[in-house]
Amino acid sequence: MADFESPTDLTFNRGLIADPEAFARQANASSWLFLCGEEFAAMEGGMSYASVQAAVPESANVVSDPPRVLDTDLARQQVAALDQLPRPTLVTCRVGPRSSALVYLYAGLRAGASADEYWREPRRTTRPSSDLTSSGRGSRRTSKSSPE
Repeated sequence: MADFESPTDLTFNRGLIADPEAFARQANASSWLFLCGEEFAAMEGGMSYASVQAAVPESANVVSDPPRVLDTDLARQQVAALDQLPRPTLVTCRVGPRSSALVYLYAGLRAGASADEYWREPRRTTRPSSDLTSSGRGSRRTSKSSPE
């Protein structure tokens, strides 16, 4: 497999995001892929998709947090959302494991790696784990210039 690094135009979180607008500003983000459902907004330290929408011109929400299963179908939805968003793009989950896994998966796919190669290759960051469980998924994409 060809060596690849995290794309410089995708940024993932490494913890809770205290101020979504400052996080987006610091990354000079044009868009944001938010991987959390609305239940995250009600949690201590959580945030809503509405706060993501307020922070960037374009965004997408592919709900991927537990108890949802991180399976091939969900990964395809995430990759499709990333393909549609302008760069630079933020990719965030609750505290970082799912967003970092997606960024590295995306980089590998764009470098021509197969899924089998991805799982065999050692990573410096977290991969999706088999303990991510659940059912139900959904996605939505919005732009500040168009209604939801």
